Amino acid sequence: MRGRGRMRMLRRGGAPMMMGGRPMHHMSGFKPRPHILRMPFDMFVSESFYPRLKPQPDDKDLTQALLKRHAELVPPTHEQTSIQSLLLKVQGILEGLTVAPGSFEACQLEEVRIVGSFKKGTMVCGHNVADLVVILKTLPTHEAIRALGAKILEEVQKQQAQLKHELEITDRGFNILSVTPPENTKATVRVLITTIGRNFRLISSSMHLDMKYLQSHLAAVRHSRWFEENVNHTSVKVLIRLLRDMRTRIKGLEPLSPWMIDLLAHFSVLNTPNRQALSVNLAFRRVIQLLSAGFFLPGSCGILDPCEVGAIRVHMVMTMEQEDLLCRTAQNLLRILSHGGYNAILGLDQKNDDPTAELSVWNGIVVTPQDNVYDSTLYERKTGEEPEDEEVEEAPPIEKEADSII
Repeated sequence: MRGRGRMRMLRRGGAPMMMGGRPMHHMSGFKPRPHILRMPFDMFVSESFYPRLKPQPDDKDLTQALLKRHAELVPPTHEQTSIQSLLLKVQGILEGLTVAPGSFEACQLEEVRIVGSFKKGTMVCGHNVADLVVILKTLPTHEAIRALGAKILEEVQKQQAQLKHELEITDRGFNILSVTPPENTKATVRVLITTIGRNFRLISSSMHLDMKYLQSHLAAVRHSRWFEENVNHTSVKVLIRLLRDMRTRIKGLEPLSPWMIDLLAHFSVLNTPNRQALSVNLAFRRVIQLLSAGFFLPGSCGILDPCEVGAIRVHMVMTMEQEDLLCRTAQNLLRILSHGGYNAILGLDQKNDDPTAELSVWNGIVVTPQDNVYDSTLYERKTGEEPEDEEVEEAPPIEKEADSII
């Protein structure tokens, strides 16, 4: 999928263009070639067409390594208790303001929803954060958000006077922080603000929260509802934790948003010809194989976003540089995994390094990091300049999605 094949993908589907950028369909009778999305090679779907010559390799060691790393990533009991206690108190106060605001008039609340990794059961050790989305009936002005945060902090301090609490105003809303003795466990509840749909046309960038945050917080509610309805298999949640941990250590996996990781893990475990869920070791291999085969490259069918209207594919928010970085990183990881380097990939070797960053040797096999294939200069065209060989339609710019909290 990379190299020349990918270059053809980026060129495919465009119509002849005049110097001014206007299409010549009506002048030459040219019929544009339909843009066909393709599914990269997936061994778990095509195994009936490519029968094995050797039996399935023994993945006992890999399975044990995956489960060991997952056990390290599960938050300890005192962390879960502290964040749950703070979350329930903040949620109760917000729901009380929704039903009976009393003298509080800074804003009116429509709904309060728990979202994010705590709600999904995929929270990682060391990231003791829970997310709440508050949908306002009124416009989300900065003054109203500060007043709401101050009100929540005041009420929480009344209920837990023995603990230290802090209020932190952010671009997305505000955070309530607490420290619980005797372990001095820190817990954070992020309150993410959005508003009802009819208010969106009245949003002003100077007075209200940024539109992209308001939309992403509504999307977080949809994502949480979909996850609750469709993800019940333990292997999916185990795989999500492992991939999120890898994303924090391996630079080439940073373009993956939490929502992409959720859908990728769900697809890898449950999307099989016989509808039988894969074990965690096979699903882990499948994720890396899919990404290395170009699952999130231009021209790939990828994964349709189940929470958006229309044929929106989750990898379309990435730039071409990010897609290329993700693909070549997965190819490097696949080579390392194939030669027994799973401890380095999972972070079990205690080095906490990125195994794809430099040349490495695994069981006598040298793995050299691959170079990038996408070159933005090949797709830059100056106005009024004709290409020398053939016309290449410039790929439309893709606006980078804000870092998701879901």
